[in-house]
Amino acid sequence: MPDAPIPVVILCGGQGTRLAEQTEVRPKPLVEIGGRPILWHIMKHYSRYGFNEFVLALGYKGDLIKRYFRDYHALGRDMTISLQSGQVRPLNDNNMEPWTVHLVDTGEATLTGGRLAQLRPLIGDRTFMLTYGDGVCNVALDTLLAFHRAQRGLVTLTAVRPPARFGALEFDGHQIRHFKEKSTLHEGWINGGFSAVEPGALGYITSDVMWEHAPMEALAAEGHLFAYRHEDFWQCMDTLRDLRYLESLWESGHAPWKTW
Repeated sequence: MPDAPIPVVILCGGQGTRLAEQTEVRPKPLVEIGGRPILWHIMKHYSRYGFNEFVLALGYKGDLIKRYFRDYHALGRDMTISLQSGQVRPLNDNNMEPWTVHLVDTGEATLTGGRLAQLRPLIGDRTFMLTYGDGVCNVALDTLLAFHRAQRGLVTLTAVRPPARFGALEFDGHQIRHFKEKSTLHEGWINGGFSAVEPGALGYITSDVMWEHAPMEALAAEGHLFAYRHEDFWQCMDTLRDLRYLESLWESGHAPWKTW
């Protein structure tokens, strides 16, 4: 559990063009798995580790994310409504989430670095957690934070090795010598998000740029960027195929990211 309030920044502004079947009518973080937005799944994982303050950087169709949280309290419980007076009285207390959610419109076309730069007033001088609104993971966030503090760097990202899209084949002439379905790309570590960041890292954002380009390249060059290697479950939701895979895991009752 964190020993002081640490905000969780979630980048929620992209258009999700590769999921156009879903994102034509809603922002990608509101695409549902098991009847709940993927954003809710991400926040539940953070909350499991005691992180309950969230700063959402909104962009494309951000008004729908605002509406989702505005209505969350009301829709999560039974109620009595007086149509004469407009008074609403709750009938139960369904253990609503202990979340504080800051919703910041950072512009529809703004790049990830520009979105982060706009959040400085809310982040202040605090260490913060950072991730994207389109991926789930079962990383132990308390261990990640402890690792980050031990390195004394400015940014620690969770490095993951994503599953291959297709089975791996090895040939001997025309004969298949080795077959492995859905193998792991052991040589290909990537940035899986789920980062811990010091506020000083925001000083590397000098314009509306991709956070993952010049700022992180400069942090790495100066020795301030570290990787926490995560060998277990991680999955982004870039395509309809990804969405169906995540949905199948949830329906199976064994979704690896369900840590709550």
